[in-house]
Amino acid sequence: MNGMIASFLILVALAFGVAPAAAGEAAYPPGSRIGLAPPSGMVTSKSFFGYEDPNNNAAIILLALPAQAYAELDKSVTADALQRQGVTFETREALPLPTGKAFLVLGHHEVDKIKIRKWILVAASSTLTALVTVQIPEPAKSVYPDAAIRAALETLVVRPTVPVDEQLSLLPFQLGELAGFHVAGIVPGRAVMLGAAGDVPGSPAATSPGATMEPHMFIAISPGGPAQPSDRDTFARDVFATVPNLRDTRITASEPLRMGGQQGHQILANARDPSGADTLTIVQWLRFGGGAYLQMIGVARTESWKDAYPRFRSVRDGIEAR
Repeated sequence: MNGMIASFLILVALAFGVAPAAAGEAAYPPGSRIGLAPPSGMVTSKSFFGYEDPNNNAAIILLALPAQAYAELDKSVTADALQRQGVTFETREALPLPTGKAFLVLGHHEVDKIKIRKWILVAASSTLTALVTVQIPEPAKSVYPDAAIRAALETLVVRPTVPVDEQLSLLPFQLGELAGFHVAGIVPGRAVMLGAAGDVPGSPAATSPGATMEPHMFIAISPGGPAQPSDRDTFARDVFATVPNLRDTRITASEPLRMGGQQGHQILANARDPSGADTLTIVQWLRFGGGAYLQMIGVARTESWKDAYPRFRSVRDGIEAR
């Protein structure tokens, strides 16, 4: 399985509120393509895709992986593999679902001398692999008996897409203009990737700023930033140096720039794609304020730069804080 894809999907820092889930009715956590009807008592989580009961430390965690991940997990989720992760294997069984074939593994592990009942459901669908993990501490077993967990897992559903407005609502900033780009990936509460029409979550464009050669844009907010204006150039160069999937990078301009009435910084650079076949032009804008900085990266083939750059600027100028 592509580690970059998995890392992108696992990174979650949600900022939306907790909402009760109706027992017996399948529902999708905001931004998730996977849903189910959680047991009575669990609510939509504030910190991951899934459901939780904080009072009982019980949780159902939902992860969407590429469709091809099912075959790999079918082979790799074994007693030995679980043991290496500190989980004692109990049973494994096929659990066919309306979405497609699936298997269910039960086990347990201990945390601070408390036994945790662990359920792992791996379910195939035509467009993704659903990985559902349930954790129920022994003291909460009477609240969430095995029958209730199994019943919840059997309601698993997968939707074809997440509405764009729903995805964008998970961000701490608003995008007033998409400039013809499409949402290719979201890290709720932190970042969005905008790509070409064919880019979908799990594709290279959905995982890192330099991974596809179609014009695309990565926007993320992070805490911190330089305290002194004189430190912004060095800070911007250090941030730019972390952009992956570029080679032979050469910065051609680095200068302060006001954006939306706030202090900012712009870097322009040339580079090559990872194979070395394509020459790229890259812009990085940083916008400072409120104890955080907004990073905006636009990447395009150099021959497409004249058309791509105005689109990048339109997206940049339409971003507002929530």
